[in-house]
Amino acid sequence: MPPSADDKYHMYPADRPTENGWHRIHIGRQPIHDETGALVAYELLFRSNSKAQGATARGAEATSQVIVNAFSEFGLERLTGSRLCFINLTREFLVGELPLPFDSGSVVLEVLETIDIDEQVVSGVRKLAEQGFAIALDDFVLGNDHERLLEIASYVKLEVSGVDPDVLRTRVEACRAYAHLRLVAERLETQEDMDLARELGFELFQGYLLGRPRVLSLDTLEPSRLRHLELISKLADDETDLDEVVAIVTSDPALSYRILRATNSAAVGRWQRVSSVNDAVVVLGTERLRHWVTLMLLSDVVGSGDGVDTERMSHVLARARLCQLLSKSLSLPSDKAFTVGLLTGIADLLGVLPEELIAHLSLSQDVSAAIIDERGPLGSVVIAARAYESGRMPDQDDAHGNLAHAFLSAVDWSMNIVTSV
Repeated sequence: MPPSADDKYHMYPADRPTENGWHRIHIGRQPIHDETGALVAYELLFRSNSKAQGATARGAEATSQVIVNAFSEFGLERLTGSRLCFINLTREFLVGELPLPFDSGSVVLEVLETIDIDEQVVSGVRKLAEQGFAIALDDFVLGNDHERLLEIASYVKLEVSGVDPDVLRTRVEACRAYAHLRLVAERLETQEDMDLARELGFELFQGYLLGRPRVLSLDTLEPSRLRHLELISKLADDETDLDEVVAIVTSDPALSYRILRATNSAAVGRWQRVSSVNDAVVVLGTERLRHWVTLMLLSDVVGSGDGVDTERMSHVLARARLCQLLSKSLSLPSDKAFTVGLLTGIADLLGVLPEELIAHLSLSQDVSAAIIDERGPLGSVVIAARAYESGRMPDQDDAHGNLAHAFLSAVDWSMNIVTSV
């Protein structure tokens, strides 16, 4: 299958140097065809470089980069056009610990076979389906808890190559008990695989026989982490003024481009194109905008090549998550607590004084006091978090609830984000 004009537009030689202030991003794309041979969908895949044959990272950080690159850099309309877009999700996204900052549209959310299915995952997947998202079960086999999701899912993907035909037939028959399901034959490597899949009545087809994943590359402006931090701090403030948000976004060309791209992507459910940053901010709203910027910051920090190691990054995210968890038992604003934990953790990571880090950020008084002097209710949350991190219990008599449980939960959450699964 020859490359399309869009492919030629995006592909660059691996050794082509990038201009100062620019960086190169990558995404993998594998075609999915129907029984007539028509191209009907793509699966989007994480790729770290233009010559990557597979994913070098998995987990939430890989999913974050795929989402950010697809929606706010390439633009979903260029990657998939009007076709369906399959995206792999990890547990953090399924249960709502990390946000999906887009509407259902033409996106199909894949539940990876490595995810343990418990009540929280079932509830999260059901909620996503109720929001209009189509759900696909990846590499489905019988005999595990993924069968609990068959009634919720719209697609089931079954491997063909290397699977005993009788075993595959049994899996297909089990899925056919759910009349609403569409079956996707994946890992098709030979004509014999394709013939078997057709015989068993699969509706969609994916595999090396039909097309290997192609890596698309794009040079884009290097985003400013300072602007991301500044915007997150503004969006955590209940009294944020829309004009201030627009001013921050427009001060960074790369951020402006990403926000406009994200807003105009097909999956935000809007047919009329947005042509100004002001309109984009209004369309997205503060909550969804905060979700996008948080994912962008996570994608840029974890995915960068500037020497930030995953252990230290995990510490920053664990601090932010711990502060957020502790704030709930004290009836404090969880968004502000997360911001306080994030910024104090970044100050520690960079080895700068907190007041220097936030000198150019317009923060509310309670957030600034908590970050700089650990004062006020939010400051007490930071004190408790720091104390437990260093092995010291805070002076209060467990005033912050089950601190040990919150700490372990925060560490587990952060490690799941920055490490491979």
